[in-house]
Amino acid sequence: MTLKGSELPIGPMFKSSQLAATTGSWRVKMPVLNREKCNKCLLCWVYCPDGTVSIIDEGITFDLDYCKGCGICAVECPKHAVTMVEEG
Repeated sequence: MTLKGSELPIGPMFKSSQLAATTGSWRVKMPVLNREKCNKCLLCWVYCPDGTVSIIDEGITFDLDYCKGCGICAVECPKHAVTMVEEG
């Protein structure tokens, strides 16, 4: 699928990897959120290169269909609320 510039979604919630296909099967580790530690600073949302972090009423959630398991969300979390765990 090829998109032209005028067909691309506009806005801060644009999820780039979702234009192609699901990529979650590439992952070796997945992010897990400890809601008790999370202060909802949204740094994980800002730094996620694939836009897999979504803002919900309870805070955040990860779209594991597109998460590649890079761990940037865990590294950038100042409260250590996100940990990367082995898949499977």
